[in-house]
Amino acid sequence: MSFPAMLMAVAKRRALLRAATAVAIVVALMFGVVFCAFVTVLVANRSSEASVCTSMGPVGEEPSSRRGGGLEIHVGGREPVWLTPRQVTVASGYISVGKQLGIPRDAWIIAIMMALQESTLRVLANSNVPASFQFPHDGVGSDHDSIGSAQQRPAAGWGSVEQLMDLGYNARAFYGGPSGPNRGSPRGLLDVPGWQSLDKGQAAQAVQVSAFPELYSRWESQATALVSSLEGANAPAKCADAVKVSAPSVALENLTQIREDILRFTQAGVGGTYTWGGEKFKAWDCSGYVQWIYRQAGINLPRVEQWRVGQRTESPQPGDLVVQNPQGPDNWGHVGIYAGNGMMYSALNPSAGTLLHPVDWNPGSAYFDLLGGRLA
Repeated sequence: MSFPAMLMAVAKRRALLRAATAVAIVVALMFGVVFCAFVTVLVANRSSEASVCTSMGPVGEEPSSRRGGGLEIHVGGREPVWLTPRQVTVASGYISVGKQLGIPRDAWIIAIMMALQESTLRVLANSNVPASFQFPHDGVGSDHDSIGSAQQRPAAGWGSVEQLMDLGYNARAFYGGPSGPNRGSPRGLLDVPGWQSLDKGQAAQAVQVSAFPELYSRWESQATALVSSLEGANAPAKCADAVKVSAPSVALENLTQIREDILRFTQAGVGGTYTWGGEKFKAWDCSGYVQWIYRQAGINLPRVEQWRVGQRTESPQPGDLVVQNPQGPDNWGHVGIYAGNGMMYSALNPSAGTLLHPVDWNPGSAYFDLLGGRLA
């Protein structure tokens, strides 16, 4: 073979090798994309999976409110929602009434989404409605004159105090329809045109007319799992001992109702973004987050420098303010909610967002009690 022919052959082999390598790279990339897409779908599906199990922690290892059994709802990697036997009874009441009325299962789920958000499945009296204390209740709220498990208001025409402190009446009023006690005014779920075509959170909002409609949707997975568990013939399995809450523990025992409510709303904001000057749900800065939390509990705070309406304390309780990053006398650059055990919740910064974190991540901490002796 002549030398030019040899060079030509070598060049062809190199070209073929380069082409084969390019094809291999393209195939590998395509496989990688497909694999990543598969993993993404798998993770998304897992994160949306929900399960319910029975829980009975030994004395000394769980808060006293959890002793004696209950249910845990697990959704993906989120912190489990634990329900007392009484809360399970309230959920069962909504399902029972739904079955009696012959309404679709989706309506039961919407009702439980609503009750999880409004009262955490409890029949609440109200400090503004003294007559509500004459009836059995599971806790005390303070939002206007809202009472019962659906936080319906006598002043808005939902019913009398006696009626609204009754679980069965709460469920029938929420469902509404031709057999509803209010005959469509205020309207219940069945009175909302096309309610079945709405997003479940939107359907709950159409009845409740909340100032924060986005909050109902976050309970859909939990409510769906709870309905599936309670409507079934078989009791839920016992929770595995290995199932633990991934977030650091916080002190939750022996809290007043107002402090429990504040912590519940605080936890609802975890995962929100940090938006300078923001005050919308999960799009706030540190003081916007705190203002939103207290507003949900019926307490209106100033937009900034919220510590000025409280009393400084050296013995903080969960729900109190934590102020940090001193900027001068009685002035701080960061604020959050004390969670107990050296932990706090705050909209920390644009990188971290809203989360539970150690108090000592920021310097110069001080604590303020905004609730006072009457409420705290």
